[in-house]
Amino acid sequence: MIFMGSDPIALPLLDFIAGEGSDRVELTGLMTQPDRRAGRGRQYKANAVKRWALERELPVWQPEKPGGEEVALFQELRVDIVLVMAYGHLLRRALLEAPRLGTFNFHTSLLPAFRGASPIQGAVAAGERETGVTLMKMVPRMDAGPIVDWEKVAIEPRETAQTLEGKLACSCVPLLRRNLDALLSGRVGLREQDESRASTTRKLTREDGALDFSRAASSLARRINALYPWPGAVVPVGEVPIKIGLADFTEASSGAEPGTVIDTGGEGLQVATGEGTLRLLELQRPGGRMLPAKTFLLGFPVPAGTRLPSRPMPELVVSEGSRANRKS
Repeated sequence: MIFMGSDPIALPLLDFIAGEGSDRVELTGLMTQPDRRAGRGRQYKANAVKRWALERELPVWQPEKPGGEEVALFQELRVDIVLVMAYGHLLRRALLEAPRLGTFNFHTSLLPAFRGASPIQGAVAAGERETGVTLMKMVPRMDAGPIVDWEKVAIEPRETAQTLEGKLACSCVPLLRRNLDALLSGRVGLREQDESRASTTRKLTREDGALDFSRAASSLARRINALYPWPGAVVPVGEVPIKIGLADFTEASSGAEPGTVIDTGGEGLQVATGEGTLRLLELQRPGGRMLPAKTFLLGFPVPAGTRLPSRPMPELVVSEGSRANRKS
């Protein structure tokens, strides 16, 4: 087996393969993204998947863009199966078909919902109560391959992308545990995705952290939580950009203009919106730490009556099938 991945979300899955799963399959090596510059010194750093592999003295390949050389490598090694999670590349047909038993991906949504680059953020922002990880056979089209199985995960109130990612990472283990023998025998069952229920998310940018307070408080709270820790929802207070780490809402409306701070007591900073009241529960100023709002406001007062500016909020889901059909 070859594993392809570049993100820490894959580490629980790798631990299972190298531990409990090692009596059924041999991990030949890992393919991951090249080292990238990071940190204040902009030094090249290995990602978490590469570090995991090196600690276990496993071979690591880091092509800038996998292609013909990697196809030849798979053929030379007589690779039976490839598992992929958060690798960061669309893979060509020749590479997908090089392993004898196929190439299978762990995608962090219940496909066909939330295909694409930001499925975790998309599910939280959309107000879904449930998401999960889908194990699917890969095809050259993004996240469109036939499904092997799902592992479902509840989305709790005040769930952030960070907390949900941790739950999804762990959910890959039971998913692989119950499907590994079928994958290795070549007798895995497959079901095609229903294209009418498909939705697609896009790669996030810093501009996605903007907030439009004319929107409903429920939508704003989910958006804030979906974007934590990156890129993070940011609101200017005067000339200072303040990052929001956690939010919730109430249905009660104050009648104030959207974006107006109406209360600074209690658990959070309360802000009027187009519908309901938004509560900002964790805040961070540049160079500081994320703090509970009550603590933050001791050192950075935001008086009632302060008007927070609204900015356009780009949509996170860029294409969508019938939402009525997708809600089940």
